[in-house]
Amino acid sequence: MCKNKKNGAEMIYEKTNNMEVKRINRNRIFRLIYKNEKLSMHEIASCLGMSLPTVGQNLKILQSEGLITENGVFESTGGRKAKAISCIKDAKLAVGLDITNNHLSLVLVNLSGEIVKSTRVAKIFENSQDYIKEIGELVSGFIETSNIDKSKVLGVGIAVPGILSDDKQTVVYSHALGLADRNGPDFTKNISYPSVLSNDANAAGFAELWNTEAVKNAVYLSLSNTVGGSILLDNRLYPGDNQRSSEFGHMTLELNGRTCYCGKRGCLDAYCSASVLSNGTDEGLYDFFDLLKKGGKKQEKMWKEYLSYLAVAVNNLRMLFDCDVILGGYIGAYIEEYVDELRLLAAEGNTFEPDGSYLKVCRNKREAAAVGVALLHIERFLSQV
Repeated sequence: MCKNKKNGAEMIYEKTNNMEVKRINRNRIFRLIYKNEKLSMHEIASCLGMSLPTVGQNLKILQSEGLITENGVFESTGGRKAKAISCIKDAKLAVGLDITNNHLSLVLVNLSGEIVKSTRVAKIFENSQDYIKEIGELVSGFIETSNIDKSKVLGVGIAVPGILSDDKQTVVYSHALGLADRNGPDFTKNISYPSVLSNDANAAGFAELWNTEAVKNAVYLSLSNTVGGSILLDNRLYPGDNQRSSEFGHMTLELNGRTCYCGKRGCLDAYCSASVLSNGTDEGLYDFFDLLKKGGKKQEKMWKEYLSYLAVAVNNLRMLFDCDVILGGYIGAYIEEYVDELRLLAAEGNTFEPDGSYLKVCRNKREAAAVGVALLHIERFLSQV
């Protein structure tokens, strides 16, 4: 009997193993092209330590799947000009839906996370089947009017201001939407694409660290009409044991202080939500910052107090996590020109550091939650190419 003869199980295992190696190689090649504007086949082979035939075979497969394309040629170094290979950004797309108490925001993003199309619809939240039906119609209409090949849509991500169940299928609690004890509606019921739910602040935080190499750990502080956030460790969201991590808005900032919407006193939300500022004008947040720039005394006083409380919160987060703190939410869209002032205030309370350079302003200044939840579909696709 031949000792080298393989049984059926061994042959299946070997075949499966070879297929997995090929898939991993193809994924590495695609991700390298994805992260670079243009690459030649020789550059790909050199960067990944693969043979040219292996790279060539995988490039043909990726091109046949409509994921990459030849994008001109590089300057000649003496021989034949090398073909430039690029990722096709709109080869796949994803939809992000951000549900708030007052409106619905929709975005269509490509593989690079760029917003291809967006819209915002004024709509008061209702825990009703009519509302859920309208969500389905809105998503369908949004995709229909985008004039895209529907087969390119990977799925729909839904961001909600609330705490989700462990399986991310149910809203367990949302004060903003008036939901508790899993009585929330099935937001995906009338959506005909693969769907996923995410906490809105977690989604926005995920969008901030999307496709970045320099930052792996960060705390995202969302300063919108409520204060929330997310914790990202090694580029992964930290959910906590009960899916309640990053409820920064309910950290106690002032003992027996202002009453928070949650019913407790002294919560950060009562001092640093965007509503604290927008309620100081007749026209909302834009009007507040416009008056602040024009030297409005009332707005200057409010802003000074706001920054003083925000600096305490920022310093506390730095002490807890020892990583970058990113400011986002509605305030994140306006705070860029004031961040140096805030850094100085945060540094005054810092025991170890002379400056607040760790404090950053968000990259995504509009529809961050919708973009982030759409990127969950993009990330899943990229991992499976």
